[in-house]
Amino acid sequence: QGQVVESGGGLVQAGGSLRLSCARSGFFTMNSGAWCRQAPGQEREFVAAIMSSDSTDYADSVKGRFTISRDSARNTLYLEMNSLKPEDTARYYCAADRRAFGSATRSSVWISWGQGTQVTVSS
Repeated sequence: QGQVVESGGGLVQAGGSLRLSCARSGFFTMNSGAWCRQAPGQEREFVAAIMSSDSTDYADSVKGRFTISRDSARNTLYLEMNSLKPEDTARYYCAADRRAFGSATRSSVWISWGQGTQVTVSS
């Protein structure tokens, strides 16, 4: 499936910005991809997805603040996060493939996960 590696997480104050990256190695392309996040004690939740058509979906909680994009030449997925809030604190995971059926806004549809990158937003 190729290795999927996230980067770009860190500690930021509320109102700040971060840009996450997700690179996929090997001979596997990233035609579509998604970002999900998981806070301690909570289930992994969908954040954003981009399809091969370049259409995008976002969780209501991040609409207008987060932007997902893809660089096909670099086989890399990005998540631009602005106006960060303490409730955005979580480990963010990138997924590089999806199952054939099911809504792209469900984290369970996505497979080929990376190890995640921690985002902490202080108040």
